[in-house]
Formats: sequence, structure tokens, C-alpha cells
Amino acid sequence: MLRLKPGFQVLASHAGFRARGLTTVNASRSLRRAAAALLLGGTSTALAAYFLLPDISRGAPTCDNIPLSPSHFTPAKLVSSTITSSGTKILTLAIPPELLPEEGDLFAPIWSVFIKDDDIQVERPYTPLDGVDENGNMKFWIKRYQHGEVSRWLHSKQVGDTIEIRGPLKTWSWKDDAWDEIILISGGTGITPFYQLLRTVSSGNSSFQGRITLLHSSKTLSELPPHDILDPLLNFARHNPEKFRLKFFVDSFGETKGQSSMDLEVHKGSIGKESIRSALHSVSWFPWWRGLFSQDSDVSDRKILFLVCGPEKMVEAIAGPYGRNYSQGPVGGVLQSLGYKSRQVWKL
Repeated sequence: MLRLKPGFQVLASHAGFRARGLTTVNASRSLRRAAAALLLGGTSTALAAYFLLPDISRGAPTCDNIPLSPSHFTPAKLVSSTITSSGTKILTLAIPPELLPEEGDLFAPIWSVFIKDDDIQVERPYTPLDGVDENGNMKFWIKRYQHGEVSRWLHSKQVGDTIEIRGPLKTWSWKDDAWDEIILISGGTGITPFYQLLRTVSSGNSSFQGRITLLHSSKTLSELPPHDILDPLLNFARHNPEKFRLKFFVDSFGETKGQSSMDLEVHKGSIGKESIRSALHSVSWFPWWRGLFSQDSDVSDRKILFLVCGPEKMVEAIAGPYGRNYSQGPVGGVLQSLGYKSRQVWKL
């Protein structure tokens, strides 16, 4: 474990098909040739459907005179672009305030918008850190991935450029009174939906009375979240230790540079069974005797929720792989070994 004192700067549907053929002992050669031709034609049709048919991003129109909606794209202006590490940026988009929809449930945490790469007509979901303000500003922490078309395109944009967005769309339905304790486990930019949720809880716009723990992992110190994300979270934890706590994990400490205005507790290693157990069975949060029976108690009866968001390999190790088409799939990994059930685990 490393505690960083002041003096450290955190830089922060594929068309698949199955060809079925009829086999017969005395099938003629011409019949086999015909079947082969049909199979080839079917394959060509399936591939053509996959590559040529429009997806929702190609079909959704762009509208600049009606409120933001999941049914169409709305032009937004890039008003700020700040490098936070060698591969990440904080980008701020703004839409005209008159195009903001009525709040209602649309902006209930956790929500996201789709951003479209105009060059190749591909869209990807991104989570606005602080939601949207009265001026239509949305701030995003975005990592550039080598094979991420939209993220590379976004990193190339300049202040003043127009970027089309579609949404808002609920990522997960929040209920104030459904859980006594929530464990947030994130990696990399997977912290963004949790930051959005925690900003809502800390702002007083939620009646949630339980406890929240955030366990976040990055590859190196320089890839930890930037101050725009860290500082509000650290302030919330410092002033509400009974309600919120957080721990950071890195694969490598590497070199430390710059300055930091706050202490930051960072542990070397990945988030695993012991770190999750520690978060759940903290002496400061639970009666001393609960830990004695925790190994034998049925954890599936407890009102605990795990939200997991990050790289697929991390999500798989913690909560099991996603199901088909990124459905939830069964609980696996560390959380399965600890006895938690599907109703207690959600993969973002």
C-alpha cells in the first residue's frame, strides 16, 4: 500500500446462421452440388445483411430544433478539451439549453448518451460525469483505445467542432431504499457511471441511507482518474466516512510526478476476494461479532448490491462474463465464490 502525500499529481449484431442440410445415403452428385450452391448463397446473404443493412445510428435522423431524445441525434458543440494523461481527455459538450428535455426519470442515475462518429457512422455510449447542467453542458472522461473507432475520433476533435449525441438512456435504475450497502467495483474509465451516481447521492438529491464503497483499479498511478473526478470523491469520503469510503488499486506504482492537494491511499495489486471481503467486513462499519460468522452466513439474504464496470477481463474475473449480446449472464468469478446471487450483482 502506498499513501500519496501532497507532492503527487494524479495525471490523470453479427448475423449468424446455421445451415442445415439433408443427408441421404444414395444422394446424387448433382444434389450435393445444389446444396453447396445454396449454402454459399446463404452465407453471402448473411454477410451482406451484417455489413450492409443500417443499424440504429445510421437510421436515426439528426434534429437541431427539437429536444434531446433517444430517437434522434442532436448537434452538440465541443467547448472544452483537456488532456488528463497520455491516453485520456476530459471533453465538455454543450447543447442549446432550449433543447434539454424535461428531467423526469430521463436523467435519473445512472444514464448515458450515444456519441456518433460522423466519419464511419458508428455510435458508442458514454456517461456524462456530472450529468447535464442548466446550460446544456456535459463533461466526459474518455480514454483513447487503439481499436476504438469512436474514442480515437473524439480525441481528434477540436474545440468548436460539432459532435452529434443521442439520448439520454438509462444505464441502470436506481432505487433509494432497495439496498443497505452498495459496493462499486470499477477499472479505468469504468468509474464514470459510479461518479455520476455518487454525485447524485452526495448532492442531497437522493434519500439513500445505506453505505457505499468504491473499489477502483488502474494500471499505473498516471492512469488514475483526474482531479475533476478524484477531488469531489475524496471530499465526500472525508466528510462522510460513515456513508462512503473508497480505495484505489494499481498494477504498478511507476514514477510519481507533480503535486497533489490531498492524501490518496493506493494499494498495489488487483481487486480480489480479500479486498472485497475487507470492504464488506470493515470493523468500523459492522459490529465486531458479524465478522466471526460471515464465512458461514448466507450472504444471498443480505441487502447488498455489487455494481461492476470496467474492461471485460476485469468484469469477468469479478462477476463472471457477460451473456449473449452483453446481457447480464450468470454470476461468476469472485462474487460467485463469495456466494452472491444474480439479484445482488449488476454488470454495467
